[in-house]
Amino acid sequence: MIFLETPRLMLRTVAPEDAAAIHGWRNDPRCVRYQRGQVREYGEIAALVEEHRDDVFSVDAPFMAVMALKDISEPVGEIVVMPQDGAISLGFTVSPLHQRRGYAFEALTALTELLHTRFPHWEFLCFTDPENVPSMALLTRLGYRDLGYVPAMDSRVFGKWVTGQTEAEIARAAEVSPGSPEES
Repeated sequence: MIFLETPRLMLRTVAPEDAAAIHGWRNDPRCVRYQRGQVREYGEIAALVEEHRDDVFSVDAPFMAVMALKDISEPVGEIVVMPQDGAISLGFTVSPLHQRRGYAFEALTALTELLHTRFPHWEFLCFTDPENVPSMALLTRLGYRDLGYVPAMDSRVFGKWVTGQTEAEIARAAEVSPGSPEES
């Protein structure tokens, strides 16, 4: 199922034939260095694809989408949407073979706008490795604000349409602690 289309891409449900591409970028050192908690073994990825092949565009449960070239359906990356307690967290990976072409910006712009239109009272959060400069630059370009480094998660938190209460909670969590990158 196609969730949405952009001029060059479609965001669609994952399919069994996507497992090889996902395995490729999830095991590429250029991507792995910034990712945590993702399965990397081919069998685990195939099982993940099977689990998410019928995902629907919703805030009732997390869903996984493939960014694919519109004309040939070739996967170029993945986006995971994780809704919880009024906040939508987005995770994304673009294959190193397709980075620096604006695909993540194009896909995330369209997806964020669609999600915000359908669920206007939800906050948007992204967590990124504090050394992932390209992702932080992308999030800033997408209109997300850097809300700080959270030592307990070893992540920088970026938010869009967040409430003052959420900002305060993140600020408390982001207070400088011994050994955090803020002290370096």
